[in-house]
Amino acid sequence: MFKQIIAPIVITITLIIIMIGYSIAIIALRNIFPLFVIILLGFFIIMGVIISIITLIERIKELKKGENNDLSKY
Repeated sequence: MFKQIIAPIVITITLIIIMIGYSIAIIALRNIFPLFVIILLGFFIIMGVIISIITLIERIKELKKGENNDLSKY
């Protein structure tokens, strides 16, 4: 089961690192963007990180229940 959990964790961590990279780029270019655009983009990035973590937790719960193929529900 541990091998099945590794992939979702790696994907989530990679996605979060990419979002942090976007945040750093936006902060570095703060003179170009107006403040409300920076706040809006920051909100979307924070929501993306939260949604990614929630999805990871749900996937780990599914794997612990024994649902290896989550597409079988559809």
